[in-house]
Amino acid sequence: MNYRLRDWGISRQRYWGCPIPIIHCEVCGTLPVPKKDLPVVLPADVSFDQPGNALEHHPTWKHTHCPQCGGAARRETDTMDTFVDSSWYFARFTAPHASTPTDPDAASAWLPVDQYIGGVEHAILHLLYSRFFTRAMQQTGHVAVAEPFKGLFTQGMVTHETYKSASGEWVSPTEVLLETTADVRSAKRLDTGAPLTIGPIEKMSKSKKNVVDPDEIVATYGADTARWFMLSDSPPERDVQWTEAGVEGASRFQQRVWRLVGEIVALSEQSKDIVIKNDDKEAMALRKIAHRAVHTIADDIEGLRFNRAVAQIYELTNALVRAAGIMAAAPDTRLDALKDGVGRLVQTIAPMMPHLAETCWAALGHKGLVADAPWPEVDPALLVDDEIIIPVQINGKRRGELNVARGTPVAEIEKQVLSLDTIVRMLEGKAPKKLVIVPDRIVNVVI
Repeated sequence: MNYRLRDWGISRQRYWGCPIPIIHCEVCGTLPVPKKDLPVVLPADVSFDQPGNALEHHPTWKHTHCPQCGGAARRETDTMDTFVDSSWYFARFTAPHASTPTDPDAASAWLPVDQYIGGVEHAILHLLYSRFFTRAMQQTGHVAVAEPFKGLFTQGMVTHETYKSASGEWVSPTEVLLETTADVRSAKRLDTGAPLTIGPIEKMSKSKKNVVDPDEIVATYGADTARWFMLSDSPPERDVQWTEAGVEGASRFQQRVWRLVGEIVALSEQSKDIVIKNDDKEAMALRKIAHRAVHTIADDIEGLRFNRAVAQIYELTNALVRAAGIMAAAPDTRLDALKDGVGRLVQTIAPMMPHLAETCWAALGHKGLVADAPWPEVDPALLVDDEIIIPVQINGKRRGELNVARGTPVAEIEKQVLSLDTIVRMLEGKAPKKLVIVPDRIVNVVI
């Protein structure tokens, strides 16, 4: 409560910010703006042609009348630190049209925020201020909670290489031509061919010009590709390094999914007379892959592990592409399982690549939007392995393993354990002192 606690000077000498509602009068002193005159609105005709605070230079806005004596007075031209707004906006959002700062009943119903996601640069100040405001607003009766957020996730930032000319001028990535000769990368200006120095990878900033314009990425590759690359490159709590190769890889995956959907549509037309057997061993194996992938992807998305969800989607896609290739040569009874798997794939990419997903969903013959379809259900039975690997220990140290059917009786496990070469060799014809078997889990032989 007191460690290193200091006063927070919230005033800023700039146009951007909420005006501080104070009036200065030569006779009456410093007075608050009357409640009926709130909010104080910034002037729209402000000019930035002079250095310093633009409000201080405005010819009319700063001049007003004293609310007490009616004489000439002057508005406060400092504005509030924008942290003042961000420290309690979530409480205002619970009742944005209320005539009071908050509606306590609405705030009590909605707060605290279930999941807060913010940049790492706000991990200290913004969160500290938010907690301070919330506790103060609890004491004034505006909210009923002491803590504003239940869960906090701090995301990383987007980074990019920096490029600098011989004169020390920062150069934008769009003005750079990169070349690789004998594994050595070099850079030069596109327009003049002048050599450039490749600098460190840093967070994107206008000052260092290492910013990639999202409009250019969307125009070249589409919004889905940009989203997919951002989510797949690294864990969301770490920085993302923006690279052209990474974006191109994301675009290729998009095309791969679209080709797969096209192959399934063609296979469906060619194989209308095939009798589907859902208990077919190969079909069941394919269903297991799809159901397990959906289960894991859902769990990763809920846990904000988006890059791991993407990795699972890649694995599912690889399995479906392999199955589609086999069936293209000789359509068989796995077609129904394959179609179901591709439908599930489209649903799993929908939160990340919505445009591609909707196009694929329609191509597969589904009515309505994939965004309106429920998340695919998972059959719990397909998440369980029929065969499991049981580690076998000797005196507590792992010496081997058994591959058995789930639920194998203890007597059968004992028989197989005692026939393992390693166990036979170490027992030297003697009976074990003790045999501990935890079904479906572990075996320990004490000798």
